[in-house]
Amino acid sequence: MTQLAMFPLGSVLFPHMPLILRIFEERYVVMLSRVLQEEPSEFGVVLIERGQEVGGGEKRFSVGTVATITQLEAAEGFIGLVAQGGRRVAITEWLAEDPHPKADISDLADLEWEEELRPLLDRAEQLVRRTLARASEFMDQQWSSNIELSDDPLQRSWQLAAIAPLGPLDQVALLRSATLVDLLEKLIEETQAAEASLSAQWAVEADMDELLSIGGEGADETGDDDGDDNDGDDNDGDDSDGEATEDSDPAEPEGKP
Repeated sequence: MTQLAMFPLGSVLFPHMPLILRIFEERYVVMLSRVLQEEPSEFGVVLIERGQEVGGGEKRFSVGTVATITQLEAAEGFIGLVAQGGRRVAITEWLAEDPHPKADISDLADLEWEEELRPLLDRAEQLVRRTLARASEFMDQQWSSNIELSDDPLQRSWQLAAIAPLGPLDQVALLRSATLVDLLEKLIEETQAAEASLSAQWAVEADMDELLSIGGEGADETGDDDGDDNDGDDNDGDDSDGEATEDSDPAEPEGKP
């Protein structure tokens, strides 16, 4: 059993994914000074179940990922940190904070790749990229649908789980996966649900656009049957209906995670 400094966050860190943080709270500055004395410089990341990370007192999930610091930069008012997600861990016991969170942890078994899983991985990737493209029609996405991923199939599987447009609770369930088959099948299931939700949203918006279009056409069908434009109004000119349009072309990060 190993003791590890912990950083509860409002997001899930997956293996083989980057983590960018701004450290400004005093207890995490202390944590940073301590972990930097070790090589490699590591800390654990867990998702907050309830509460907020600022000031403590939050409830945390019991599975997380070890982050290895790869880059530091001091700035005015905060420390910029870049880390890389590594092995998964289970929290066996939360310890007294001193002043930052820390816990006894045990490593979770690494998932194993088998070439027979290639069709399942390809299916998951096609679905995730398609759903990301659809999701980008409604809101800005952190990850582009054509982002480049690792050539290693195991790393690629984790990265697909990380970029899929899912909520944090679904992501925690993926992080707990006991086998790679389990990970890919759950990823496909949850992404299909997300895609269905987006398709339903798209259908509702299309119906609303059609109703508004019909209403606009009805508003133009006024005037006398003889074609006389004089309706008693002294104002001449075009009747133009203004349309509100939304330009959805978000800037999204490119390159390998």
